[in-house]
Amino acid sequence: MYPTAVSAPMRNYRGRFAPSPSGPLHFGSLVAAVGSFLDAKINQGKWLVRIEDIDTTRIVKGADSDILHTLERFALHWDEEVVYQTQRLNLYQSYVDSLLSKQLVYGCRCTRKQIKAAGGLYLGHCKHLNHNIEHGAIRLMQCHATNQFTDLIQGQINIDDALAKEDYLIKRSDGLFAYQLVVVIDDIEQQINRVVRGADLINPTARQISLFKQFDNAVPQYAHLPLAVAEPGFKLSKQNHAQSIANQHPQQTLMQALAFLGLPTPPQLLDLTTEQMIGWATEHFSLSRVPKVAEIQI
Repeated sequence: MYPTAVSAPMRNYRGRFAPSPSGPLHFGSLVAAVGSFLDAKINQGKWLVRIEDIDTTRIVKGADSDILHTLERFALHWDEEVVYQTQRLNLYQSYVDSLLSKQLVYGCRCTRKQIKAAGGLYLGHCKHLNHNIEHGAIRLMQCHATNQFTDLIQGQINIDDALAKEDYLIKRSDGLFAYQLVVVIDDIEQQINRVVRGADLINPTARQISLFKQFDNAVPQYAHLPLAVAEPGFKLSKQNHAQSIANQHPQQTLMQALAFLGLPTPPQLLDLTTEQMIGWATEHFSLSRVPKVAEIQI
């Protein structure tokens, strides 16, 4: 039907899709799932699913099982046991303890209001005040500031120097581990070497790269897919009440996701099962097909 995209597979590829169980999957999250799955499969690699439920204040009961069921309906089958962040708290604490033993973290009492009043960036106010880390937030001393990296889709990414050098939170004042910390630990422990996800996470990537270096670990390759937006700057998200995916007619939605990712979508694809559609897409997908833009209005 169309020529197969040819490229040398990446050796020992390990990728992942890591949704938050704050609601059902919407079209934007499906695009991320499909894109990461296809990239893993064209590289003859493993595709893992991780439920990022570390922020327990945002969890919606039953959302995790709904997400997994939806992935299966779209023939996106994971290769290893699903990991839940809330089951790995001791692991995260062991990494914090390691940083503490090396004197690379410190306690912070600054509030969001104070930081906002100071211009929006934390300026190191608590760095030398020796606050007890048992009570309050914990910040990481930024030792490997990263203000530039190359994205496999978006190209060279430049990050504001002040933001790159900021000592950021790794544990919140309410005792919850911060996303920036746990996502890196999870990727290290699961040996993830390529991350394909939405472009809304481009800026946090710089901090994650710096943390990989701080843990003396190899940095994964990153590929940030365009965001699906309802209007410029307004991404589809659970917080913005994006409509959940209808599982009753997955072929039409899957076809839209493939087109979003730059694949040709002949009408006869709709005559296939989702398994067959994903099989076809695996033969034709390439990151080089993905539009090199930060967002696409749908």
